[in-house]
Amino acid sequence: MAKKKKRDVEKVYSTKRFIAKLRRLADALESGNTFAIQVAGERIYIPAGASISIEHERSEDTEEVEFQIKWEVRK
Repeated sequence: MAKKKKRDVEKVYSTKRFIAKLRRLADALESGNTFAIQVAGERIYIPAGASISIEHERSEDTEEVEFQIKWEVRK
C-alpha cells in the first residue's frame, strides 16, 4: 500500500449537507459499520471502532466546537 501524504484541510458545508453527513455518520455508528465520506476530493473510510471526541475552544472573540473522529492507520 502506498504511503499517504500528510494532509490538513477544512471543508465548509451548507447546513443541509452537514446535517445529511451527520445523519449518515450516526446511522453507521449505530449499526457498527464503517463510515465513508469524501472531503476535498479524497474518500476516507472511518472504521466502526474509531474514537469520537468533542472539543471546545474559546478565545476573546470566538468559540468553536469540533467533532473529532480518530483511529489508528493499519500499516
